[in-house]
Amino acid sequence: MENIKIEHNAQTDEIKIIELTEDEIKQNEADGKKMQEIQAQLKIKRQLEAEAKARAQGKLEALGLTADDLKALGL
Repeated sequence: MENIKIEHNAQTDEIKIIELTEDEIKQNEADGKKMQEIQAQLKIKRQLEAEAKARAQGKLEALGLTADDLKALGL
């Protein structure tokens, strides 16, 4: 990825291509790492939720209940 930013002035339609400063580059790198961490956490959360749902459905089946039975009961 190039270390540039693009600024567009909507009033004049002027476009500027500006090199990033060292601080901006470091911030972009830190932001990218943080985004990867958040995405990994979301993936784990979704996996845990799917596992919990599967366990709950298994328990319901063991009791002889279906999701439709729960809906009929208002749950």
